[in-house]
Amino acid sequence: QVTAKTAFLFILPQYNVSVPTADGELVQYHYGLKDLITILFYIFIAIILHAVVQEYALDKINRRLHLSKVKHSKFNESGQLVAFHLTSVIWCLYVVVTEGYISNPRSLWENYPHVYLPYQVKFFYLCQLAYWLHALPELYFQKVRKEEIPRQLRCIALYLLHIAGAYLLNLTRLGLILLLLQYLAEFFFHMARLVYFTDENNEKLFNVWAVVFVVTRLFTLTLYILVIGFGLPRVESQALDPERGNFFSFLFNNILFRMSVLLLVCLFQASVMWRFIHFQLRRWREYWNEQSSRKRAAAAAAGTKQQTKLLKRDSGYHENGVVKAENGTSPRTKKLKSP
Repeated sequence: QVTAKTAFLFILPQYNVSVPTADGELVQYHYGLKDLITILFYIFIAIILHAVVQEYALDKINRRLHLSKVKHSKFNESGQLVAFHLTSVIWCLYVVVTEGYISNPRSLWENYPHVYLPYQVKFFYLCQLAYWLHALPELYFQKVRKEEIPRQLRCIALYLLHIAGAYLLNLTRLGLILLLLQYLAEFFFHMARLVYFTDENNEKLFNVWAVVFVVTRLFTLTLYILVIGFGLPRVESQALDPERGNFFSFLFNNILFRMSVLLLVCLFQASVMWRFIHFQLRRWREYWNEQSSRKRAAAAAAGTKQQTKLLKRDSGYHENGVVKAENGTSPRTKKLKSP
């Protein structure tokens, strides 16, 4: 029994609380230091799943494609993230639908702070933290190139900051919707990269990703304005109360602070869109340059073929191994017989 209790500490979420409801009691959870033990356990699970996907799926595809070292590394990165983002999108969508966060948008800020979490919400956050923490040792296991490490570290840090911030500051409902939108756009991007590595002429999925990216950015910005600008300022409890988990509502009651936060959010989203537009312009420029070079090469090949035909016509043609001119006579001068 002692072993079972220790095992549950690693496997199951801790800090369960019975919350009285109209229908009886409901078991919910809050966070604490014991969550670190559970996250550590699922870090090892994530490392094992990472190795399984790599060995039984990505390595087999790589052997068939014969990619270069650079493309090989990018293919592995996108393959792992496609599997993770697809799983996370399905899981997150199931959570937000079953908990009613999409059907009732007011639940994102009503009754804030949301200290007590349903089991599936807390377990989802613990698994998300475990995955992005497992990505740190994977940089060594996957032998990532030194040039790629800063970019990947920046990406991991941003995800950890967002997920841990939403979890610790009791903004889990808003964080779930934002993660769903972000993971959806990332899934299409990495899926487009995989298709591109298998066939460099196929870039149609990048166009799908571009549309999804713009739509998700608009939804993200709208959600920020809805929750920060209109939702949190209407919360009944506006006093700072860290013991109850109320960290923000008294700040958002100040219109100057609220507008400053919205301005920062808009500037950040604008910078993201600027990088996206810059990327699309560079991709279209490369595409049109490639198309123009192909046209020039085709025109040069056609000109060479036409010149070859003209040379053959000028020099005559062969018939039965004998070169003859256009009028059917042999180009050789006939020798006169001596009388």
